[in-house]
Amino acid sequence: MEYDVIIAGGGTAGCAAAYTACKLGLKALLIEKNIHLGGTITSGLVVPIMKCGDNQINTDFYDDLTAELHAIEGQITYEGNQGWFNPELTKIALDNLMAKAGVDVLFGAEVADVYIENKKIKSITLKQQILSEPIDKVYDTLLVNIDTRYVIDATGNCEIGKICNCEFLENFEQPVSLRFIMSGVDLNKFSNWLKDFDTDKSVTTIEDIDNEIHLSTACTWDNGKKWALTPLFEDAVAKGVLQDNDRNYFQIFTIAGMPDAIAFNCPRIVEKLDYTKTLQNARQSILRISNFCKMYLPGFEKAYISNIADMLGVRVSNRIKGKYIYTIDDLKSGKKFANPVVISNYPVDVHSKEPNKSTLQSVQDYELPIESLMSADIDNLFVAGRCLSADFMAQGALRVQASCFSMGEGAAKYIATHGQFAH
Repeated sequence: MEYDVIIAGGGTAGCAAAYTACKLGLKALLIEKNIHLGGTITSGLVVPIMKCGDNQINTDFYDDLTAELHAIEGQITYEGNQGWFNPELTKIALDNLMAKAGVDVLFGAEVADVYIENKKIKSITLKQQILSEPIDKVYDTLLVNIDTRYVIDATGNCEIGKICNCEFLENFEQPVSLRFIMSGVDLNKFSNWLKDFDTDKSVTTIEDIDNEIHLSTACTWDNGKKWALTPLFEDAVAKGVLQDNDRNYFQIFTIAGMPDAIAFNCPRIVEKLDYTKTLQNARQSILRISNFCKMYLPGFEKAYISNIADMLGVRVSNRIKGKYIYTIDDLKSGKKFANPVVISNYPVDVHSKEPNKSTLQSVQDYELPIESLMSADIDNLFVAGRCLSADFMAQGALRVQASCFSMGEGAAKYIATHGQFAH
């Protein structure tokens, strides 16, 4: 078995890469360790996708996904942003797109090892879960060797780069989040109260789209901005409804195709804990935040937790050393490159565990070069997503989903046009 390109990781960047590769005539295999595609959108409940300006490039996959979701009532355009997606329907839409493009998809699969010769990956050893016979028993694990000409590491944490012993850039931390959804919200009641309670349109927006209410609002413990919801959070902390850390970051959005639901971009976990304790504490925080909403926000009286993300929202992890290390100076100066894969104006967005230490800095359009997606150590290894070759501050602007779509698509296009194939 042989592929032109193997993509590890079926999240935003990986799906864009696999879809684009097949649309351009390459034989592509997409490997995903979970039971569905989508990564942060689906498992992480990271919706909506943030808008990254009007001059983005490599957006064909994003546009096709938007159209596919809209056709199954899982997408709206809000405040000029097409990326308001339904996370559950996105699982189905991505299956549909991969099938239409002819992508070979494997779920329950991970790369266990690679065979490298002359600084090139020649083959991978795939570890895949398969149903045993009879199927009501435990899973078996199958090891398969697959030849490939190129590999795109879209795992988020650069798992293939680690197996290849690639060099990584200096690591820094940002706090993680665990998102959740509450359903049973009376959005008419909540929106009517909210538009009077917070008139700051830079924080709170409300719009009627096809006779459904859509909205967004936020509140943090940073005091650089006057948040309308702050007195409610302070009262809840004083009365023991919330712990002080629960109010460090609060942001909510409505969801396409879910007319009584609210998606929460919180809690943001500021304690330094091990993986297990982080998840346990985050779920306790979710319970407290949900109780706060029912007590303090009109329209939430009968609301309930309907979904908790299956993965943490990780903002930064391993970043590979590429053929070009993209810097914050490149970003702020708008430096031009011969082969850009991303054009964006998403701000430098770096979260801190401490009050008043986060960064959210607006910038003009900037370009990311393809060389920042190329491993400096392995000639046929590309990366796409948050593990790109960029310094810590620049990565804080580039890690968002729209840019990850462009990275995946851009990497696949570069391989298709510059790659060596013996067809």
